Formats: sequence, C-alpha cells, structure tokens
Amino acid sequence: MSAIQKQAVKKSYQQRLKDVIPGGAHTYSRGSDQFPSNAPQILSSGSGVYVKDASGNEFLDFGMALRSVAIGYAEKSVNDAAIQQILAGNNLTRASMIELEAAERLTGMITSADMVKFTKNGSTAVSAAVKLARAYTGRKLILRCSDHPFFSFDDWFIGSTVINRGVPEEISGLTITFPYNDAVTLKTILDEHGSNIACLVMEAATTEEPAASVFEPGKSYLNDVEFLCKKHGIVFILDEMITGFRWHKYGAQALYGIHPDLTTFGKAMANGFSVAAVAGKRDIMKLGSIDETGQERVFLLSTTHGAEMSGLGAFVATMDFYDNHDVTGHMWAFGKKLKHLINRKALEHGLKENLAAYGFDCSPGIILKDQNAQVSMPLRTLFMQEMMNNRVMIPWISIAYHHGDKELEQVEHALNRSLPVLQKALNEGISRYLTGDSIQPVFRKYN
Repeated sequence: MSAIQKQAVKKSYQQRLKDVIPGGAHTYSRGSDQFPSNAPQILSSGSGVYVKDASGNEFLDFGMALRSVAIGYAEKSVNDAAIQQILAGNNLTRASMIELEAAERLTGMITSADMVKFTKNGSTAVSAAVKLARAYTGRKLILRCSDHPFFSFDDWFIGSTVINRGVPEEISGLTITFPYNDAVTLKTILDEHGSNIACLVMEAATTEEPAASVFEPGKSYLNDVEFLCKKHGIVFILDEMITGFRWHKYGAQALYGIHPDLTTFGKAMANGFSVAAVAGKRDIMKLGSIDETGQERVFLLSTTHGAEMSGLGAFVATMDFYDNHDVTGHMWAFGKKLKHLINRKALEHGLKENLAAYGFDCSPGIILKDQNAQVSMPLRTLFMQEMMNNRVMIPWISIAYHHGDKELEQVEHALNRSLPVLQKALNEGISRYLTGDSIQPVFRKYN
C-alpha cells in the first residue's frame, strides 16, 4: 500500500470524497449538508428498497436514488436487459436497434411526443428544450415557474437563483419567473412580455394540486397555462422529471389532460439507469434534424453516450414492468397509507402541530415546524437523525413499487422510537438532542 493510500485510509469516507469531488458528491442533493451527522457517509449497495453502508449496515430507503428508482434497486428484469445490451456492444458507431426501439416506445406512449432525443441527465434535456424553443420562436426570454425547485444546472436557470456566481448578468436577465397556480398573474406577465418570451418551463405539480381554471370552466390552471402559451406563441415546456412515470404511466400530462409542446423526462424512466429525454411536437423537434434542405441548422443534443444501449435497454424493460404491474397505482396507494401513518403517529405523540405528511399520495412531502409554527430545519434534521438511528433513511419520500406492508411496519416502529425524542427536544431545546449540524437548503448563496 502506498503512502497516499495509507493516508486515505485514516480519513473518513466523507473527507476522502470531499478531497477529490467538489461538494463530495455528483449532485448537491447527496451532499453531507443534506443529511444528519449519523447518516452513512457512503453506500455500498442497494437491493429492493434497502441500501447498505460500507460496513454492511442496512437501511430502509425513501430517497431511492433521488427519485430515479421507481421499482426497486437491482431489479432483475431491468438489470438483465441492461446487461444484454452491454454484451451487444453498449455503444456502437451508428444508431442501435435498442435506440430505435426505445424511441418508438416512448413516442408510442406519450401523445404529445412525435419525436424524442435521449440524453443522460435532466439538466441537459431541459436546456435542449429551451434551445429548441428559442430557435423555433426567434425569441430570447425564458419564463420559468418560481415555485418549482430545479430545472437545470445550466446558466439560463442557475442565473435566476440565489446561487448565480459565475453566470453573467446578461444571461441572468433573460430568465423571468412566475408563481404556480396564479393564472391572472401569468396573464399579466404575458401581456407585458409575451412577444419576447420563447418558452414557459414548469412542472405539472409538486406538492399542490392545480387550481380551477380561470379561463375555461371545468378545467384546471394547467389548461390556462396551455391556453396562454398558445395565445402568445410561446413554447410550453413541461418538465416531467419527477411526475413522469409516477403521477401516471403516461406522465402527469395524461392525468391532467394537457398537451405541452415539449416534454422532458428522466428519473424514474429507467429505474436508476442514466436515461433522460426531450420529446415533443415534430415541427419543433425537427429543427434538430439534418434532412431539411436549406434550413438553418440547430445544433441540438449531440452526445456520445446519449443513446448508450444499456440505459435504453433498462428503459424498455422498465416500461415492460409497468405494463405488467400497476406501478403508479401502487405508489398512490402506498403513499396514502404512509401519509396516514405519519400523521396518526404525530397525533398520538402530541406532535400534530409539528410534524405532517402532506401533498400528493404518490409523492408525499414531510414538514417539520417548531413551537412557533415556523418551518424548522433543525427539527427536520433531528427527525431524520432519529429515524436513521432506527435504520430508516428518509431525507424525503420517494416511493418505489417494492415499498409494502413490511416497510410500513418498520416505519411505524421507527416513528414510535423517534417521535418521543422530538417531543423532548421541543420542550428542552432541539440543540440538546441534535448530534451534528442542521441540514441546509441546497439553494443558498453562501456555504
């Protein structure tokens, strides 16, 4: 063993990660500032809905790889399909058979998708959609929903957040924001800026149901968005990274009856394999083609690994699993039970005003509030810490098909042991029971 290797062994996994990876992980949501101090610093494996740390300790997981695993870790049929494509070469000199199969599968499922371009992450897909919209409309401005947390690591989005260091003001100024579920404010913004806006970017929903329509009785706010975009010639981009294959097998757009011009998918579409996509109407997507003689070209996505065969094989196998199992139905049913359990236990332990599970049954949220009814990150950290002490990792709630009654029992056991600690902490001071630093928001200007 070399001197460098010996020195590395003396350091914690967290120190070693931060020595060689800025932030210690390849997405900020996995960073040490997002977990309590007793969380595993590194994981070695996952199976079903459980993960193991480097020492072999097992935890029930509700993070599920940042919502990208919708069936369960290491699902055999998905892995087998990926391995089959690896053995077939994994990445060939021209388009592959699985590339065609995956593209036809997705466009056959999603009614708003005439064409699709695959890539490896959601940020790239959404930025590609933005580029298409600008090329299609000849306009510069981007309108994005301020209530939806993340769309891309690229400058057009990050420049409009508080973490805008490194982004020129000229770029930041090209993105403006609008609030969710307020069609009147959106109309006002579009009346003022509509002729300069290339696209509107939003999720269908996060924690809040779409409100009733202002302009079309019997419909929803999302129909208002679609109507206003059409009125002003704005490309409607729906980000379905989270809602896709969770809210509905064919996306939230199928659930809500909307028809975006472009849609981006990722996360759950390949059960943890690296696949994302931008898909949409032919007249927009074809701007990235090479056959329109005389047409000025749009250099769309051109990525060596964008159509890597293993990932696309996993996508097709994941969709096969959805065809044979009611994955989204299970998510809605399990999430309803989990929300009820958390809220019932909060009531039993005198914490009804401090802990609540809320939002969509298929993707619940958890909120922690202090004695003054203020959202409390320290209390949330303590909740995560105590649940972690009882082998439940719950940084957020991401439901997978293999979460079931056994897991509900494990959560109930963990809650019964954890919530008395929260009750004491609220009476005696949270800092007395918190063993490390409080978790921090990802989007903060300073460390």
